[in-house]
Amino acid sequence: MTQARIIRPVVDLLRQPDGPRDRQLLFGDTVTVTQEQNGWSKVTANKDGYPGWVAAAHLGPIEPQTHWIVAAATHAYARPDLKSPDQISLSFGSRIRALSEQDGFLETTLGFIPLVHAVPTYSRLTDPVAVAQLFLGTPYLWGGNSRFGLDCSGLVQAALLACGIPCPGDSGEQEHELGSALPAGTPAQRGDLMFWKGHVAWVAAENLLLHANAYHMAVALEPMDQAIARIAAQDDGPVTAHKRL
Repeated sequence: MTQARIIRPVVDLLRQPDGPRDRQLLFGDTVTVTQEQNGWSKVTANKDGYPGWVAAAHLGPIEPQTHWIVAAATHAYARPDLKSPDQISLSFGSRIRALSEQDGFLETTLGFIPLVHAVPTYSRLTDPVAVAQLFLGTPYLWGGNSRFGLDCSGLVQAALLACGIPCPGDSGEQEHELGSALPAGTPAQRGDLMFWKGHVAWVAAENLLLHANAYHMAVALEPMDQAIARIAAQDDGPVTAHKRL
């Protein structure tokens, strides 16, 4: 087994070589490589233990990381100048190595990233719902984990990992592992999680959900009672758990 690092902005984590996407990995995510096969690497993501396959060309050597991206997304510019050409875009949660600071930018091997878009690797955010709100309007993408597209469990995981709270990648495991179950009828409060079979949503306020969903094809706010009725009407069943972290 060897350690490696994702060196593309977003990489699909596949069920098998050339197979369907299960999740995604971000620039700077580290993985444990357990097998190589015809240009593919079987890996386990170090941040959550999720297994899958990635193209071997999307992996590079481990290097020290100094910062991570806390803006919804950012650009790396050719020079420490916002009017210089942008060279690559990175999602929230990407991890980078800064070589120096120049005129309000971090110099990296990718280019110059605005200093205000990054914090040191040891820094953690404190409000998972506020983190999730950064993704409002992000397109829905099955198995997605980035500002460029994510699904319900990807939204929950991004918010919790940013706050230093361990979180699995799939909603079923999240329902099993996260928080404490509340009795039916307990008033919802900001920061609670509501689960259905195959779906999860943040409670943003007493009667307001924040979730990545295929109805809106985006991360959206939706009245809770409306969402519960809509999901039941489309034969996806009732709420299976109301949990508090």
